[in-house]
Amino acid sequence: MGNRLISWLLLLVFMQSGVFAARRFRGGRNPQPRRTPPSPTYRDRGDTTESFPLDFTAVEENMDNFMTQVKNLAQSLYPCSAQKLDYDMKLHFLENTSVTCNDGTPAGYYMKESRGSRRWLIFLEGGWYCFNKENCDSRYDTMRRLMSSSKWPQTKTGTGILSPLPEENPHWWNANMVFIPYCSSDVWSGASAKTDHSGYAFMGSLIIQEVVKDLLNKGLDNAKVLLLAGSSAGGTGVLLNVDPVAELLEGLGHPGIQVRGLADSGWFLDNKQYRSTDCHDTISCAPTEAIKRGIKYWGSVVPERCRQVHLGEEWNCFFGYRVFPSIKSPVFVVQWLFDEAQLTVDNIHLTGQPVQEGQWRYIQNLGIELRNTLKDVPAMFAPACLSHEVITRNYWIDVQVKGTSLPRALHCWDRSLQDNSRNNKAPPKGCPVHLIDSCPWPHCNPTCPTIRDQFTGQEMNVIQFLMHMGFDVQKMAQQQGMDPSKLLGMLSSGS
Repeated sequence: MGNRLISWLLLLVFMQSGVFAARRFRGGRNPQPRRTPPSPTYRDRGDTTESFPLDFTAVEENMDNFMTQVKNLAQSLYPCSAQKLDYDMKLHFLENTSVTCNDGTPAGYYMKESRGSRRWLIFLEGGWYCFNKENCDSRYDTMRRLMSSSKWPQTKTGTGILSPLPEENPHWWNANMVFIPYCSSDVWSGASAKTDHSGYAFMGSLIIQEVVKDLLNKGLDNAKVLLLAGSSAGGTGVLLNVDPVAELLEGLGHPGIQVRGLADSGWFLDNKQYRSTDCHDTISCAPTEAIKRGIKYWGSVVPERCRQVHLGEEWNCFFGYRVFPSIKSPVFVVQWLFDEAQLTVDNIHLTGQPVQEGQWRYIQNLGIELRNTLKDVPAMFAPACLSHEVITRNYWIDVQVKGTSLPRALHCWDRSLQDNSRNNKAPPKGCPVHLIDSCPWPHCNPTCPTIRDQFTGQEMNVIQFLMHMGFDVQKMAQQQGMDPSKLLGMLSSGS
């Protein structure tokens, strides 16, 4: 009731005030003006139950004050006004108690309903993995939350794309939100019960399937769109599970639910490490070797179409550019071109002394390799930043590629899918969905998240960061055919 009331209040207030006529960009480090995008059209004619996902990416200078007033108005009109509007997601354990976390405790999910909305967002949490009993035991001692539900809190507050606040989440704020905690340590791929050999259950793929089944009794059966999203290991989990979820729903008699994927920071490369090391733990082990060992230990399942392509080498399906061609469902890929987790498993550790020239070349080549693997992905957002994960960060609306924010790009993607379903193949004008930075080094995009020195915690400007990375201004200026002082000026301004 509260969400529906707020939806209509916001719609009426915005129609009256005409605030869409004046917009601004909310922050990045160096805010820059942008052209006013065309007014979005969100509803299918004839769909009377869908609520309004308004585009709040920017309003006037008094946005925060305006939203406070609207929320206060909604609160005063809310029937249960003695209580605060409840924005939190609440914990539910699976009805099928045989599907568990690593240690046998029940798996579950957090949920916040949005009555009246037929859009559902299911988010898969990330958090690396373990691939043998020794490093799983260590993980259990140090990160038990990622292997057990024994101390999960009863509620969870959504942030970024899981936020119910339109100023933080312009396009998905009024969807039904579901957060599935990661407690299977198997990149959401396992389907095996606990054994004496493994010591743990690995049921990531089964947990997703059971959550979907539970949600059908909570309103998902009436859904129009289901967005399966995830970050890091959860992003890879999206690539592995988006088609199986679509097939599950079709098999259960719900072929009309449009299943889509949003993979954030899960597009890993099976590239050669900068410096090879023995495979002792998750951090030191080369990506391919860790996954090869893991899928045997976890009893993993991979999408059938990918399995057929890579028979006997199913580990390939854990790497985005290898699994993507076999995925039938629409998938939007979000990937930092200089992903910190990728650099970590490649044995590039950005701590202590400035980066050596060989490391600097390796980092730049990583950006080139990622660009090459992403070039045929139709819907994507790839900023030239050194970072990891973004869609649940509160600054996710501030990062831009070529003048377009990520929420805006996702809205454009939604529109393109709606238009294609009406047999109109042309993408909406002025609404890009294929966004990749072309500048060649980390943080050459001025809207990248703030960089902090890993020892002092102090913010670093772009020049300080590049010097730490071993960036040679004289050499780069010579390569670009320009004066070094001009290059420094461009770096300072974020050009």
